[in-house]
Amino acid sequence: MISLGCPKNLVDSEVMLGLAQEAGHQLTREAADADVLVVNTCAFIDKAKQESVDAILEMAGHKTTGRCRTLIVTGCLAERYRDELREQIPEIDAVLGTGEVPEIVRAIGGAVARDQSHLPLLRANGTAVTGVARLPTYIYDADTPRLLATPRHYAYLKIAEGCDYACAFCIIPTLRGNYRSRPADSIVREARTLAERGVKELLLISQDTSFYGVDRGERGALARLLRELDRVDGLEWIRMLYLYPTTIGDDVLDAMAECRKVCSYVDLPLQHASDAVLKRMKRPGTRAGYARLLERIRTRVPGVTLRTTFIAGFPGETEADAAELRDFVSAVAFDHVGVFTYSHEEGTSAHGLADDVPAKVKKQRQSQLMSLQKRIVTRAQRQRVGRTARVVIDGPAIDSDLVLRARLEGQAPDIDPLVYLTECDPSGLTPGQFIDAEIVGSRNYDLVARPLSVAQRV
Repeated sequence: MISLGCPKNLVDSEVMLGLAQEAGHQLTREAADADVLVVNTCAFIDKAKQESVDAILEMAGHKTTGRCRTLIVTGCLAERYRDELREQIPEIDAVLGTGEVPEIVRAIGGAVARDQSHLPLLRANGTAVTGVARLPTYIYDADTPRLLATPRHYAYLKIAEGCDYACAFCIIPTLRGNYRSRPADSIVREARTLAERGVKELLLISQDTSFYGVDRGERGALARLLRELDRVDGLEWIRMLYLYPTTIGDDVLDAMAECRKVCSYVDLPLQHASDAVLKRMKRPGTRAGYARLLERIRTRVPGVTLRTTFIAGFPGETEADAAELRDFVSAVAFDHVGVFTYSHEEGTSAHGLADDVPAKVKKQRQSQLMSLQKRIVTRAQRQRVGRTARVVIDGPAIDSDLVLRARLEGQAPDIDPLVYLTECDPSGLTPGQFIDAEIVGSRNYDLVARPLSVAQRV
């Protein structure tokens, strides 16, 4: 299986792998050795769609040069362009959308026919293609088998699926369906199972994690869930990703500050800071409101790490809007910032707007924002030198077995910078181990540290 896209998609891949293994299928890491190839795709922006198509075409080649007899395409691209994929890539034997994850075993066995007209689906613009048009409703539970694709010491746990917002640039509600929370007891049971398997860091994910439970009429559900998870034996860190600016309550911030295992880490995609752009994006809030929210977070959760993402070049964005965003970033001084250039996606309401910011200007504004953020990070890193911090070891560095990759509490795997441990004996330290380290320097966005003592052994 090739899994592309976000951690939410990765969990779907892990569930499909678990279902396949439970059904008796043997897994291989080598595409050339596989009888069945599965590509779990992403379709969020143009670059992700192209990566998905390239992966499908590469795997399709194994049907003529290897032993592959079945090629299955799943995920967001499959949900969005089901008919087009079948028509343009005839090597594909089955296409499963985001709501058809449990169908993977039947598809592997050839029981899912190429004519899937009985299955519910929508086109990218929301119109019905065939069958009864409805959005996906599937979400896994604690009893669903999963084969983890992450390192042994951390795992993602999807607490909800879908989204009820209508952000102008986003296709996710069409691809993933309406927001639906998992019951808390199912989540806690899965967390205990993961901890028993050696997971030390749990990353809670959904399209809007702070909306958890609201769809079920359960106000305050996320704060209660955090406190329950904090009592799960074996876990060391509980990290929330994908919070939304209008749904972060004080009860959640209090739980974050009071629960020992819940990381003081807020991942809050704001997308912009110009009121005019936010309005066109159909995002709630204003620059002033965001500033108040961030101040409230920092007040209630001392030492919190703030991570956000922005979009450069949304339709109608002027140079004044871009300058206002840079001013906002400079004033707030986020710990981590990601910047994407706007992608004009069919099926979104923004697609009806003129894509009037030239690609070159989008890239320039992205570069300006990231250069500003690098200066902010550089100043913050200088202040960290000489301090002691608790880190978790992820494994050896890519370019040296004598250097280890590690992370602070304020660094999520795969998306944030790293801590590189030097002056240590790698043979005495293992992935998933928590140790104390002294920060001795920095390297671009990353930090350099040396181990002091072992705080916990796995």
